Amino acid sequence: MTGPDTISAGKVVALHYTLRDDAGVLIDGSAGSEPLFYLHGAENLVPGLEKALTGHKAGDKLSVTVLPKDGYGLREGPGPQSVPRDAFPEDAELEEGMPFSVENDEGEEIELWITSVGEEEILVDVNHPLAGVTLCFDVEVVSIRNATPEEQQHGHPHEGDLGHDHD
Repeated sequence: MTGPDTISAGKVVALHYTLRDDAGVLIDGSAGSEPLFYLHGAENLVPGLEKALTGHKAGDKLSVTVLPKDGYGLREGPGPQSVPRDAFPEDAELEEGMPFSVENDEGEEIELWITSVGEEEILVDVNHPLAGVTLCFDVEVVSIRNATPEEQQHGHPHEGDLGHDHD
């Protein structure tokens, strides 16, 4: 049974987190910065973490292990592919791990990630950099509130979103 002060769909949740892989290597975290705000039920987090947070309250601390199938998925496809550097805009600041979208031959948008940046070529992959990785989260729920109608419509919270524009 979820109450008004528990995490459920339509709630904006703030949390502090540390993310490590299953070998204990630090991947990301919110230490020393603002908490992460997300809209529960809007697919703002990987499915395994969002499911584990359902029903928790502000102040709860938990450790969650998310298998690849409930995180960023299993690795698939041919692996990194080489693209000539001149296929990107000249002024584009390209970085490893950066996502971008391309249109395939059928007109569908495909998200790709840069895996390596060289002088002449860029390696891109259809897999998220954390695909195939078991994710180990340590999470502290900081606060929970109802989402505004605008946040519900947009599918994400607006905390820390100064200059937010949906034109």
